[in-house]
Amino acid sequence: MMNKLALEELLTAALNEDIGFGDATSEAIFAEDHFSRGVLIAKEALVLAGGDVFSRTFALLDGRVTVKFHVPEGTWIDAGTEFASLEGPTRVLLTGERVALNLLQRMSGIATQTRQFVKAAGDNKAFIADTRKTTPGLRMLEKYAVKVGGGRNHRFGLDSMVMIKDNHIKAAGGILPAVRILRSRVSPYLKIEVEVESLAQLQEAIEARVDVIMLDNMSLDLIREAVLIVGGRILLEVSGNVTLDRVAKLADAGVDIISSGALTHSVKAADISMRLR
Repeated sequence: MMNKLALEELLTAALNEDIGFGDATSEAIFAEDHFSRGVLIAKEALVLAGGDVFSRTFALLDGRVTVKFHVPEGTWIDAGTEFASLEGPTRVLLTGERVALNLLQRMSGIATQTRQFVKAAGDNKAFIADTRKTTPGLRMLEKYAVKVGGGRNHRFGLDSMVMIKDNHIKAAGGILPAVRILRSRVSPYLKIEVEVESLAQLQEAIEARVDVIMLDNMSLDLIREAVLIVGGRILLEVSGNVTLDRVAKLADAGVDIISSGALTHSVKAADISMRLR
């Protein structure tokens, strides 16, 4: 689910950025009553994400544009497949093409990458989660795409939960002092997660009775030892240097959550073309 008001604001800003005072090329060549039909083609295998965003982009420009996706969100699409059709005023189709495609390609790329991470985790209890390493202004779309790909969302923003990181710990004088202060000041309904870099910090986090412990940039051996120490009493998340080739081993180690910024911060956009017929 996405906030429809926020989505409209985002798309309006993106269209304004690209169109400016008008599409100098399309408006000069085509009259308002010139109509065309087109298709979307997957130039590579991908997981579809962002169909509604694509459609809504054109709807903001002209209500006469119709877009029909032949498969639902989250579908694996083979290379070469025509998976959507659209029809409307030619100048509108060409004016909105770049913004609509940019977002669809970005979101489908994230969903495809996430699906690969989820498959790598296998049947273990660990689930794949995103981070706040998102494109500024596109977090809502990118986190939605992670869910479409089979992953889960970590905190959306700084107000979603309490998360004590290394700099908080240093400035507060340790994990226990930081948690003690937090519990006296924040809502009891906010979960508390703490980032640890050693087994000594792990013991301190356990003593503080936090809700989630993040094992940050730990070796596989240390992660396995941490899992044994915690013994299922607290949710364990692993983060830092989480690449696709490490996911299976991390999941096998017994952690509950595997979070990776790679799902969003440096993902390759899916290769999708829009062709008018």
